[in-house]
Amino acid sequence: MSGTELSQDAAGHVAQRLNALAPQLAKGGQGISGLKRLTGGASLETWAFDVVSPDGVRALILRRRGDGEESEVFETSLPLPIEARVLAAAQAAGAPVAELVRDCSPEDGLGEAYIVTRVAGETLGRRIAAGPAFAPAREILGRQCGETLARIHAVPLDAVSDLEIQNAQTVIERYADIYRKSSGPRPVMEAALKWMQANLPDAVAPRLVHGDFRNGNLMVEADTGLAAVLDWELAHLGDPAEDFGWLCVNSWRFGVTDKRVGGFADLEDLLAGYEAAGGETISEERVRFWEVVGTFKWAVITMMMYQTFATGASASVERAVIGRRLSECEVDLLALMEGDN
Repeated sequence: MSGTELSQDAAGHVAQRLNALAPQLAKGGQGISGLKRLTGGASLETWAFDVVSPDGVRALILRRRGDGEESEVFETSLPLPIEARVLAAAQAAGAPVAELVRDCSPEDGLGEAYIVTRVAGETLGRRIAAGPAFAPAREILGRQCGETLARIHAVPLDAVSDLEIQNAQTVIERYADIYRKSSGPRPVMEAALKWMQANLPDAVAPRLVHGDFRNGNLMVEADTGLAAVLDWELAHLGDPAEDFGWLCVNSWRFGVTDKRVGGFADLEDLLAGYEAAGGETISEERVRFWEVVGTFKWAVITMMMYQTFATGASASVERAVIGRRLSECEVDLLALMEGDN
């Protein structure tokens, strides 16, 4: 069966099940329209659709674990029922997220899935960092991100108690192991490993960490800034500074390298927003450490992407292109270890 036929079969099944759920997704829901699969991997499907009711149209998003032969799941990705609970906990804490509408049960016939409201805005990192239309958003986005991270990190731990704790040592060891399985020794990567071990920060009480808080996973409105934080599948418990370091990784600045925070703001704005919203004081040194860790992680992920292409596990040319970015990460690691952000 071809990929197109698989896609058509999946669309038909999803449409049938969502039509059956329509009365529960919107008051007086009569059915769905406009079902469209958005860009995404073979494993995690994202579908946009509308529920039609006498009161109008409700725009929603279905997140669903695929079950095709090409399905793949990174070992750190959360099961979608847990991701849905994390999303609900962040929403209850006041973080801007897509509202959880339904945590799907087996009876819904959609497999591992949940449904959220569809939030308007832009997610393309380059437009957010450099597009003229987003100049007003860039004036406030850094502080908004800080305020949002403070709310995420304040989520009560009993609401997310089933998440794994990942301290700095755990993260380094996990990605070091993947690196060594993916490549022979590389001088810059080996130097980064030694640097990280020599600069481990003091342990802190675990907090909810988003795990992938970066430009590209933020829904942004041109005039009002941050609308929603997306993609919670890497959430875990750990050092809150991890989210800061990942947001500052140079690859997420989309060419606007003088703006350390996502290519749209200065670190001072991010930290000020965080503290103003009740977050603890986080030093620049701690952010730098986690920026090195984040850059190392992204370097390892580029290796993984290339391996899937080189071995034939994936025919996606995008993965080969991402693999070429390893050299960029190594340059960034050298700069960071020299203290140049």
